[in-house]
Amino acid sequence: MSDLSLDATQLDRYSRHVIMDEVGPEGQAALLDASVLVVGAGGLGSPVIQYLAAAGVGRLGIVDDDVVERSNLQRQVVHADADVGRPKVESAAASVERLNPDVTVETHETRLDAASIDAIAGDYDVICDASDNFATRYLCNDYCVLTDTPLSHGAIYRFEGQVTTIDTRGTRTGTDGPVDDASAEPSPCYRCLFPEAPEPGTVPDCATTGVLGVLPGTVGCIQATEAVKLVTGIGEALTGRVLLYDAADMSVETIDVRRNPDCPVCGDATTIGSVDEVSYEGRCRVPAE
Repeated sequence: MSDLSLDATQLDRYSRHVIMDEVGPEGQAALLDASVLVVGAGGLGSPVIQYLAAAGVGRLGIVDDDVVERSNLQRQVVHADADVGRPKVESAAASVERLNPDVTVETHETRLDAASIDAIAGDYDVICDASDNFATRYLCNDYCVLTDTPLSHGAIYRFEGQVTTIDTRGTRTGTDGPVDDASAEPSPCYRCLFPEAPEPGTVPDCATTGVLGVLPGTVGCIQATEAVKLVTGIGEALTGRVLLYDAADMSVETIDVRRNPDCPVCGDATTIGSVDEVSYEGRCRVPAE
């Protein structure tokens, strides 16, 4: 593939990618051909949406059933004061359209659930979980594991954030792109880290405890970075690792994690074959055989 695959305007817009040996015109063309679904257009979703749009991801899906509130604006930077009362998917889509006309935006003004996820997420290359509740996190995890769809997960609490990447495709990421590697350690999934959600009501949300406004910007940018790496094949993804960030003392720690062979979703003897078999209420338990 040559520079001629990009038109003059695109060569100008993405010039800082094109001149990088690791990305180049081929990597930029891959981004323009890619599709990423962002689940949540709030604190985490805002930077994910903005930076994937700026990077030139050709098709960007946005799922959210909420409307913009003034209290969101302290951290949800894809929205503005004039958007208060507007559906978040509409506000975010308008922001993307102003930022980059190369990007086609698909909006889904709904709450993702087991009945709708396949119709919404079925033809995206990568999913970014920027949700704010355990039910959606487990749903995204289970669906992505069952369909071999790469998933970037992020979560925040007060001053702290975490990011991990789940990719069960049996490939590893290298500087020349995704490489088939049957000997690679299988990627652990979210259920390997957290087999069950905590009891409802035991983990307060940001409306109760607050959140540092700049925190989701940092964590969401890392998620967007992971999505770009998954599409282009550059670098090493956060598979098998959890990145922990503490804004209060400005510390970053990466913890290695391994797949749980007894995991009901990605383990050696899985117990489910579809998200329809799981109740995503309460503690999001997977039924035992």
